[in-house]
Amino acid sequence: MNALTAEIQAMEDAYMTAEQAKDADAIVAYYADDVTSYGANRAPSVGKDAIRTSLAERMAKDTSGNTPSFKVLELYVGDDHITEIGSWTETAPDGSVADNGTYFSIFKKNAEGKWACIRDIAVSHTPKADAAAAEAAPEAE
Repeated sequence: MNALTAEIQAMEDAYMTAEQAKDADAIVAYYADDVTSYGANRAPSVGKDAIRTSLAERMAKDTSGNTPSFKVLELYVGDDHITEIGSWTETAPDGSVADNGTYFSIFKKNAEGKWACIRDIAVSHTPKADAAAAEAAPEAE
């Protein structure tokens, strides 16, 4: 189980590195071709192309300078899949927590024998009013 946790955490770390680099192509390596990704206040993204487009648009608009991090909290292993429960944090340049939450990812092995995410969903722990106020606040330069 320790080796499997380390493998999934390495995938989350690669996702984080790609997110920091604003590299949508590197992020979609995490996903299976038939992925569906769910998020708050938006329709599901179905397939790598939809995720790539959504990520690229979001990252192009992001000037926050926040640093993401992801941590594997629990793994539930089935015969041909893994369900991960993890936590995520967005850390602002001043070191404060800008946002944080929980995510679920479901992985299956692909044709190359590597784990790939087929479904994911993330939720913020920040109350909606706080998130809206933070988004509306002018950014420091």
